Amino acid sequence: MAVEIDFSGKVVAVTGGARGVGAGIVARFLEAGAEVEICGRSGARGDKGGRSAPEELPVVDGRKPVFSQVDVRDPQQVAAWIAAITSRLGRLDVVVNNAGGAPYADFATASPRFHEKISALNFLATAYVSQAAYEALKASRGSIINISSISARRPSPGTAVYGAAKAAVESLTGSIAVEWAPDVRVNAISCGLVATPGSEDHYGSPEQRAAVAATIPRGVFATPEEVGDACLLLASPLAAHITGAVLAVDGGGEWPAFLQHTPNS
Repeated sequence: MAVEIDFSGKVVAVTGGARGVGAGIVARFLEAGAEVEICGRSGARGDKGGRSAPEELPVVDGRKPVFSQVDVRDPQQVAAWIAAITSRLGRLDVVVNNAGGAPYADFATASPRFHEKISALNFLATAYVSQAAYEALKASRGSIINISSISARRPSPGTAVYGAAKAAVESLTGSIAVEWAPDVRVNAISCGLVATPGSEDHYGSPEQRAAVAATIPRGVFATPEEVGDACLLLASPLAAHITGAVLAVDGGGEWPAFLQHTPNS
């Protein structure tokens, strides 16, 4: 018998699902038949609020996610978003805490306000969304997937507070996985380098990006859809006995730097 991952009749909420890694996650859940709700801080150009969608959203067989304008750093907005989803659709089965990111900044000179914003977006938002979704996920015996980063476990110069916030996300994942078991499963995905439109600004020219990719054992950046595949797996019945885990989706991590200086390089 073929093994299928079918989310027909399920409701999935993805923060920051309009572009980048989030768009890949959304596309995979749409392909699996789920009803997908996403949120972001900004709507269409000129929009002052409400639920106006960005100009482009992931589309699968004519189906799009439903967009809501939400600042996930605001617990009241988060609670209202989750309540609106469960009111309209009657359930919530999966939450993917994907919203995050950080621009490069020198730690010594970045302002306290900058550090607060990075911490709020990359850690506190995950806590707020998870807490707001708990009762609905308990009712559906659902799951949470937190998108983390290799920056949580290796030095992250230039994005130090981002790395620290992601380390906090992984700690939170393990703690609430135990606290909420067996009602709600909670896992995290540790992303390595992912090819997104924004990655061109971060990693440079095609030649520079190729050199960076060569430091990954698999030799390529991940695609957003490959991160989405991992989310599908962790949210599915195939992962029924997996909770509190951090799944590395990083192509093998990074080649140890010392090897290039050895006789066997």
